[in-house]
Amino acid sequence: MSLSVVKYGTPVLRQKGARIDALTPQIRQLVADMMETMYAYKGIGLAAQQVGFAVQVTVIDVRGVTDRPSSIEVDGKEATVDSLMPLVLINPEVKPVRESGDATGPEGCLSFPEIFADITRPAVVDVKALNEHGQPLEFRCGGLLARAVQHETDHLHGILFIDRMDKATKVELRPELEDLQAETKAMLKKQ
Repeated sequence: MSLSVVKYGTPVLRQKGARIDALTPQIRQLVADMMETMYAYKGIGLAAQQVGFAVQVTVIDVRGVTDRPSSIEVDGKEATVDSLMPLVLINPEVKPVRESGDATGPEGCLSFPEIFADITRPAVVDVKALNEHGQPLEFRCGGLLARAVQHETDHLHGILFIDRMDKATKVELRPELEDLQAETKAMLKKQ
């Protein structure tokens, strides 16, 4: 079932997600609903907070993006990105690969419709998580996949991409951000 994506100004977006200790039927259903929601909204990633749940689960699928390549290594060997997609990350731990440096690129967010900015993040990251079956998953990724993993993992800790913007960009986008936040708060009062 497709869920509603909450917008900037909704308190759950700033909540740190609780770790998932067991793959209950409710968590399995949440994962399935999040996947359907991500595709319905034409996103490449979605965190539980974005659909109103403060838990550590995110879904990602970068297969549809051809102009921003991704790389992935599993057990030190190059793998195809398609081999891991769609990706479910439960309780993810993400560590930058320092020697890879940083990369700046465009980001958007389903919780911030029509707002985009260039964000600087580590270019390559190591990821440890559980998959949708509760099995350990470890890989190294770069490109768009690394950006998506970091963006979604930030959500799980209550960090939004606007927190990663440089000051000038945030000042430039302030009117749009304030309008979105005010619109969201007005909508929440009506509920």
